[in-house]
Amino acid sequence: MKKNKKTIQPVSGTKVPRFAGPSTFARLPELRDVEKCDVAIVGIPFDAGTSYRPGARFGPQSIRQASRHLRTNYHPNYDSEPFVEQQVADAGDITCNPFNIEEAIKQIEDIIGIEAKDAIKISAKTGKGVEDLLNLLVKNLPVPEGIDENPLQVFVIDSWYDKYLGVITLVRIKDGILKVGQKIQMMSNKACYEIEKVGIFTPKIKYVNKLTAGEIGFLTAGIKRVADCKIGDTLTEEKKPCDKALPGFKPSQPVVFCGLFPYDSSQFNDFKDSLEKLSLNDSSFSYEQESSAALGQGFRCGFLGLLHMEVIRERLEREFNLQLITTAPSVVYQITDNNNKIKKIQNPIEFPDPSLISKMEEPWVTSTIIVPKNYLGSVFELCESRRGEQIDHNFMGKTAVVKYKLPLAETIIDFYDRLKSITTGYASFDYQIDDYKESKLIKLNILVNQEIVEPLSIIIHATHAEQRGREICKRLKDILPRQQYKLPIQAAIGGKIIARETVPAYRKDVTGSLYGGDRTRKDKLLKKQKKGKQRLKQFGKVDIPQSAFLEALKTSENNK
Repeated sequence: MKKNKKTIQPVSGTKVPRFAGPSTFARLPELRDVEKCDVAIVGIPFDAGTSYRPGARFGPQSIRQASRHLRTNYHPNYDSEPFVEQQVADAGDITCNPFNIEEAIKQIEDIIGIEAKDAIKISAKTGKGVEDLLNLLVKNLPVPEGIDENPLQVFVIDSWYDKYLGVITLVRIKDGILKVGQKIQMMSNKACYEIEKVGIFTPKIKYVNKLTAGEIGFLTAGIKRVADCKIGDTLTEEKKPCDKALPGFKPSQPVVFCGLFPYDSSQFNDFKDSLEKLSLNDSSFSYEQESSAALGQGFRCGFLGLLHMEVIRERLEREFNLQLITTAPSVVYQITDNNNKIKKIQNPIEFPDPSLISKMEEPWVTSTIIVPKNYLGSVFELCESRRGEQIDHNFMGKTAVVKYKLPLAETIIDFYDRLKSITTGYASFDYQIDDYKESKLIKLNILVNQEIVEPLSIIIHATHAEQRGREICKRLKDILPRQQYKLPIQAAIGGKIIARETVPAYRKDVTGSLYGGDRTRKDKLLKKQKKGKQRLKQFGKVDIPQSAFLEALKTSENNK
């Protein structure tokens, strides 16, 4: 079958976490969101004659929830990508009369157009029809394909960490035989392991000696980290490897980065241990140690998206009892120097001298916003203010579907919060990483008491630099505590100051106790006070509150 490149496919788990996003089968689009549909998924929530503990009516909902965990669109058995070859959509549920089975069957026939006379009437309570259903499944479901004599070719479906067994890998055997004691090799990183245990879920764990072609089961091989066993990877035998890996494997790439620092520096070792433990079960985020003059020792962490970042931070605080400071999130920029060498940076500290830069690029996303029509103007205004480029918009009744191309950097701080605010919570937002696009980017530094505060430095588009600099300075003026001397707050691009605010000093009436006499006595005290303030200004250190770092980088739109 010829592939249709225009199909709307399931939302990738690398873009939107699997616990979020639309509640459709396999996270496919709804029927109303596609122009045409080759295959429609229809739910029939129905059970009858039940007075206690209904179950079947929750079947479609439960299947949709379980289908969120489908990790790949590639089907190794048929060597195809069904969601690419055909447009599949979720058509929702149909309504059936729960009090009359015969009428419910007629409703199914009328709505779907499929004869339901052969529908099996099943009762899990009495056992009626269960045997007929099992026989029907055996008769109609295809037999798994695969050849035991071929070289071992195993598809990794999922993996998770168990504190007793290590990494447990859920696999499907495409060809060959998988057995205990066998030495296997990961085709992505060429790592080799010896299989310790093999089993299947019935749903309880049942250990077996081997898995043959077509079977689904699990294995343990002394793998220490989930990151070492990537979903979608291919396993093969070390001595007799297969010719090629199964298609469909794409390693996850972090797209959003931020710095995480412990509130109390004494918690650094605990923080480090907690990241190591968390990475055992979630290999999709990365971290490396960094230090900051203002915040001390911490880690630069990479995430799949903003929601992923929030989840990780919440888990660290709740599960490990940590208090963390989160710096402003940033994206991965691509810089080409004068020698045509490409460098990717995700930390403003790494931003090179502008004279050495030939071209700067930033990642863009293709976003879809679903919003009631009466909020459409506000959504347009918001997207345009974030350098958005409209692709399309159409209407479905009272709802509008808007598609925009947006710079990823413009969406990661407070875009979603602002969108929810202007639409009173009715808007939904989804995006997919598109590609890099050339932009005029600069590094905006924030100086407090004439010293650069690196956690507040950001990479920003040149057209927004002055406005953002003024906003940050103004907000810091309200946040930073007053000192015994005037505290200058400046925004700078290189050596050029583009914005400034001043926190006024505390004033003490040093001449209040004096009365009458010569004026020179008061002038002497005032001069002495002035010299003292100059010394404080030179040697004093400003204590920046922890809340200031993320609060200062929010746009003024949030305060409206």
